[in-house]
Amino acid sequence: MGGRLTRQRASVLRVLTACQDFVSAQELHVRLVTADIPVGLSTVYRTLRDLERTGQVDVVRDEAGERLYRPRPADGHRHYLICRRCGRSRPLDSDVVERWAERVGAESGYSAVQHTVELSGICGRCTGRCA
Repeated sequence: MGGRLTRQRASVLRVLTACQDFVSAQELHVRLVTADIPVGLSTVYRTLRDLERTGQVDVVRDEAGERLYRPRPADGHRHYLICRRCGRSRPLDSDVVERWAERVGAESGYSAVQHTVELSGICGRCTGRCA
């Protein structure tokens, strides 16, 4: 992470790591406050921005365009299927997307190609089916 790892930033990272699904900066801040961890919202935003810049979180946008964060696994970024109702997320086998992005870059003469793929739906819990 860029910048100094202060006690507050370490707390943000610890609480984010405990999250099962994607969370917004505001939701993460509420979790910190609820746990009596004194961290300002601006510190949460700065920490998430630094984690994103250094590739330590995956980021998606909700239907309103708000950025949501989830710790990135050690083996690299993932693509997720996210429930539009409850926010539950599920990692996907996305090798085909990775190969496609590499091929597009190579065929077009581009290097260091980055991509974002966001898939959303309604999970089985929200539609009343077992998931």
